[in-house]
Amino acid sequence: MSMLTPLIRPSAVARLNPVAKLAVALIVSCALLLSIDWVSAGVALLLESILLGWAGLSARQFWLRTAPVWIAAPLASVTTVLYGQDSGTTLWQFGFISVTEGSAALGLAIGLRVLAIGLPGIVLLATTDPTDLADGLAQVLRLPARFVLGGLAGLRLVGMFIEDWRSLTRARRARGVGDGGGVAGAFRRFVGPAFALLVISVRRGSKLATAMEARGFGSDEPRTWARESLFGAADVALIALGVVIAGLAIAVAVWAGTWSFVLA
Repeated sequence: MSMLTPLIRPSAVARLNPVAKLAVALIVSCALLLSIDWVSAGVALLLESILLGWAGLSARQFWLRTAPVWIAAPLASVTTVLYGQDSGTTLWQFGFISVTEGSAALGLAIGLRVLAIGLPGIVLLATTDPTDLADGLAQVLRLPARFVLGGLAGLRLVGMFIEDWRSLTRARRARGVGDGGGVAGAFRRFVGPAFALLVISVRRGSKLATAMEARGFGSDEPRTWARESLFGAADVALIALGVVIAGLAIAVAVWAGTWSFVLA
């Protein structure tokens, strides 16, 4: 099952080389990891938000695919605010839990960074076909064909993994297995299908490895590729855009005086 489903509208971003998308995600992520301040993360998130509208995802697809990031960001922010390093004026305190100006600023920076790093990565991945990604890794980055093809085969099994989980849970529900409320019932409903899915995955992986080896995918001989992976001017422009976003985020943070190099 391809990650680039027919429900996603064709867009300029979807037609770009996956290597360029990967490079942009890495550039922005590395820039945001150099400092933990809310200004650089906020600027990067603002610039990314302006560009995400051209990715080709509908509003429903965008919110469904990025839901884990929207959940993780507030949780990380609140946890940092309550239990982060205290500095500055104390704003609120209850027992050993205290909220200070420093912990509040740090929590805001962590939450914005989770969004600024996670959202572009998920959106770019959603507009990338696994086969195109494998072609780019092998032909543009010159990664070993055995590694690329093995990763592609495993990635294509993700869709089957999800379908197997649904089938197992429905079959157990139809037989009345694992019924019962409370924590114990929920635990049984999870452990049973999880163990069965582990067994199925191991067997399927062994069969896939044997089949690929029989077809010569493990050979060290130079391989040919059915589709040529092209890296053109549009891909270079995308990488340049990522550099601009990272540079502006750092420059504004330095200008505002919030930039603090993490290794300093």
